[in-house]
Amino acid sequence: MLAFLLQVNSWLNKGQLYLFALFMIMIWALWLVRVVLASSYKPWTAPYATTTSVIIPVVDEPEELFRSVLDRILEQRPTEVIVVINGPRNATLEKICAEVGVRWAWTEIAGKRNALQVGVGMATGDIAVLVDSDTIWTRGTLPELIKPFRDPRVGGVTTRQRILNPERTVLTRWADWLENVRNEYSMPAMSVLGTVGCLPGRTIAFRRFILVRCMERFMSERFLGVFLEVSDDRTLTNYTLQAGFRTVFQSTSLVYTDAPLELRKLVKQQYRWARGSQYNTLRMFGWMVRRAPVLAVFYAADILVPFVLVGSYFAWAYSLLVGDTVNVYDELRLPGSLVGWQLVLSILGLSAMMTALSLMIRFARHFAFRPRDLAYLPAFMMINTFVLMPVRVLGFFRLAHNAGWGTRAGGFQGERQRNPLVLVPYLLGGAMLVTSVMIGV
Repeated sequence: MLAFLLQVNSWLNKGQLYLFALFMIMIWALWLVRVVLASSYKPWTAPYATTTSVIIPVVDEPEELFRSVLDRILEQRPTEVIVVINGPRNATLEKICAEVGVRWAWTEIAGKRNALQVGVGMATGDIAVLVDSDTIWTRGTLPELIKPFRDPRVGGVTTRQRILNPERTVLTRWADWLENVRNEYSMPAMSVLGTVGCLPGRTIAFRRFILVRCMERFMSERFLGVFLEVSDDRTLTNYTLQAGFRTVFQSTSLVYTDAPLELRKLVKQQYRWARGSQYNTLRMFGWMVRRAPVLAVFYAADILVPFVLVGSYFAWAYSLLVGDTVNVYDELRLPGSLVGWQLVLSILGLSAMMTALSLMIRFARHFAFRPRDLAYLPAFMMINTFVLMPVRVLGFFRLAHNAGWGTRAGGFQGERQRNPLVLVPYLLGGAMLVTSVMIGV
């Protein structure tokens, strides 16, 4: 934060543009917009009664976990529960479904999209609730989730989502922090406008007729000539918005899910999400500019911000190699006559204090809920800076690759592509990265 303020000072007084300062300005501007919008958010409170079909695609889950998932859903008395087992036959899951009394089907075609198509085809309720097979509902998840459908303009609703037992590792704490930041800022802000750009797939509710109408497109639409299995939730959200319906967040409907315990699995998960989010942004960008300009800004920044930060890494490395560095700290005026190591320690201390203050301001709502996470804040920032941002850049370059699911054995495996359009993201991403580096140096 201190470096940012000094760079802005040098930028204004000397005309020297700093890429890191630009990155921080984008971060703060987006945060302010979200806070202002989120301040107007209110969940729906009036009860609403309708028929509901809960659809659960599953490949493989531990027996105890899957039984718990079904039990918690059945407690809330949906009209029907439909389990679609995809990929290899799974006698254990079939037995559990029979024992608890839910409808189930098996499809040998691996992949969540086909499983959803089968489930939607079997469903009869007015509202189709799509649930990941490892998602745990809490008391009131379903009745709270369907309340916004009282408004006929609402076509899709998502829940508040948290991580199970986040105290286990620094990775689960980080994942829970990330979810809570979305719950407190991004989701309410977009919901106020009726344009939540991605209704997360752990538990989503749609008007069933919307899914029926778009299912053929859902199973066949291509991006740069490639059918992409990933990001089914964002794709269905796109179709709902394009059909003229609002997509909203219901904060009083809460679910829990797990998070990767290993860094390798976390990277694979974030890589899959990065690819899915960004290809859908490019696919929807024209529509968003015309119909939802604020959403277009959010998602454009979602692509650009990682490139700006990674570009600043390369710009710093280049400056160090050629010896062309600028010390913005020369303009810092500290009290007394500090020299040498005293000056260095003072600058480091000021930098740490101002950075901590910046983060506490932007993420105050989470730390009010989990104050112990303040001690993990440096680790969170390291994961964001050196894992999340680079992974998002890598995901952009690989947009036209039909890779497999990545984190679940037996899921969709992807297929080899010989499509010249695969080069388009590389060219576009390379141009953005080179532009960022040139600005930085």
